[in-house]
Amino acid sequence: MVARAARAADLADLDGAVSDCFACPRLVGWREEVARTKRAAFRDQEYWGRPVPGLGTPDARIGILGLAPAAHGGNRTGRIFTGDRSGDVLFAALHRAGLANQPTSVAADDGLALRDTRIFAAVRCAPPDNKPTPAERDTCAPWLHREVALIRPTLRVVVALGAFAWAAWWPVLREVYGVRPPSPRPAFGHGAHWSGTTAPALLGCYHVSQQNTFTGRLTPGMLDDVFARARQLAGVD
Repeated sequence: MVARAARAADLADLDGAVSDCFACPRLVGWREEVARTKRAAFRDQEYWGRPVPGLGTPDARIGILGLAPAAHGGNRTGRIFTGDRSGDVLFAALHRAGLANQPTSVAADDGLALRDTRIFAAVRCAPPDNKPTPAERDTCAPWLHREVALIRPTLRVVVALGAFAWAAWWPVLREVYGVRPPSPRPAFGHGAHWSGTTAPALLGCYHVSQQNTFTGRLTPGMLDDVFARARQLAGVD
């Protein structure tokens, strides 16, 4: 898989290779089981049931790094953060920030377009209980590393959604930028900010999960502040 990721010449090539990955038996079994059994509300739909590629522009100045696709969201629709409550919150915020042309993302063919932004996940398959293992994260890392390498010329800031994504970013510094990760690692927190000299800035943001948004731990205003800061750091007008 490392070699397949490294051979990807562009994002389209990478996205096709990601969608054909079978490297993690537990994740493969789960994503396919969910696609067979389905949720009652979506029983008439054909599930994607495969790894979910990134979404956005090849000249992105802002990257958004998530944890993994949702079982009945991206694993169903084939597009990251699409078709679930987390996506509803995220794309509404991106639309308010001027980074998306519409506030909703319900299907892969719904006309959504991002501006100056690329969204990708640390793990590309839906995991049981939304909890990938460290070994699965590390196995999937070459896809993330190659995706960042392909948008490296323009990428200026990465928003890490949650502590898992925050931790997944540090190996990117070594593998893509040839930079030694800071030691000790900066602690994750909402609004946390790390800046290097040759790598993109990193911003922490609570994950747009229902647990966070329904309880008020993450509010629309908090998301707006993070994306306003990301725009500023990225130099997006």
